[in-house]
Amino acid sequence: MSNVLIINAHEPSPFSEGKLNAALVEKARTQLEAKGHAVRVVTMQDEIVVEEQLGHFDWADRVILQSPVNWMTIPWSFKRYMDDVFTAGMGGALCHFDGRSSDTPTKNYGTGGTQTSTKYMLSFTFNAPKESFNDESEYLFEGRSVDDLMFHMHANFRFFGMSALPTFACYDVMKNGDIENDFKRFEAHLDANF
Repeated sequence: MSNVLIINAHEPSPFSEGKLNAALVEKARTQLEAKGHAVRVVTMQDEIVVEEQLGHFDWADRVILQSPVNWMTIPWSFKRYMDDVFTAGMGGALCHFDGRSSDTPTKNYGTGGTQTSTKYMLSFTFNAPKESFNDESEYLFEGRSVDDLMFHMHANFRFFGMSALPTFACYDVMKNGDIENDFKRFEAHLDANF
């Protein structure tokens, strides 16, 4: 069984209290613990102690990032978490700086990761409908996928040597949600990947 770190990146706002992301985190925790996995949950409302957070990454062999997508990216509070925790981990806890050497300073950027046995899963909630992705006729994303949009998050975890599990997404959650079906899909996604 795995040690699973679940990070709830939601930051409550006037237009979103975070109930869906919290429910997905709780579903993952409950389901994974029932299967025998050890689970730790971190939220952006917790007091973030950098060394403690690095200890969570050292302990985990699976990481789930549960996040709403705000302005095409993660909430500001998780960016602050990354700036504090990920930067502190560059001395070896998460990576040995950027992986380059003075012998070949233009090669191998991003290969210094020390978390090579760890897998991560991105799970997002979107106001955008599913149909707005992977369709070149759609205005905003111009045929791009969720993983294309969130490539920067994949790159952050790859910087630590982690490998990706398939991404999960709930779509159109504010205007045309299908939350019960989303929960069923999420449970099946976890069963298939953990």
